[in-house]
Amino acid sequence: MTFRSGIYMVPTRSWYIERTVWLIAGVVLLASTTLALFSHPLWVLFVIATGVASITVALTGFCVVGNILFRLGFKPMLADKRDTEARTYRMKTDKWYLERRIYLAVGINISIASVLSLVHSPWWLSFTGFVGVAMVWFAATGFCIMANGLYWLGAEPRLAPEGKPSPVPVATKTSVDPTFS
Repeated sequence: MTFRSGIYMVPTRSWYIERTVWLIAGVVLLASTTLALFSHPLWVLFVIATGVASITVALTGFCVVGNILFRLGFKPMLADKRDTEARTYRMKTDKWYLERRIYLAVGINISIASVLSLVHSPWWLSFTGFVGVAMVWFAATGFCIMANGLYWLGAEPRLAPEGKPSPVPVATKTSVDPTFS
């Protein structure tokens, strides 16, 4: 296993399908968690549905929300070319790359936490709320705690692969040319 250093961030220059899916899923998690906490515990079933959908995307590449966004004109960054030519969206499933692992890990974690919030303690909703905030943050800024953990452990990213220009502007020292003003 190859350990890395540095920070992994996904591109944020446009709203592509995968980034928009993270935003929508994060909003659904936050709304469902809030409703489960303050209204009725069974609202957590929407969190479980989001978790199952995330696991399904990781295992099969098929995403209902991604297909709707594709029909609305959003561009995919992780799509299988054969499917986009057939006018459907399906995420590549040829390898277990970093972004695909995120879908699986998030789906499993929020599903387990949701069930535990029903059978053990509503305090487990704090975890699903945290994941919702993290997903919205990921969509907005391109930074994800879990993505960086997986990146440091050696998972290969597809949205910002190594060896390609970083999607994140890097601050560098520059000299100011006094003749140019």
